[in-house]
Amino acid sequence: MNDVPIRDESIRLGQFLKLSGLLDTGSDAKLVIADGQVTVNGDVELRRGRQLRSGDIVTFAGHAARVA
Repeated sequence: MNDVPIRDESIRLGQFLKLSGLLDTGSDAKLVIADGQVTVNGDVELRRGRQLRSGDIVTFAGHAARVA
């Protein structure tokens, strides 16, 4: 699992997927989130704008990244 530092207190899920390298583009993020392929802390998340905070774990396609 990768720890991915963020600048502010929180970051949106779609932005974090790009920052962490789990996905390349925002349009890819929109599609896979809407399709139920992304989990946050083990729960399927369908909101691209979900606010993530330090310690949250995002998983997609067998890869995980933690907000640091």
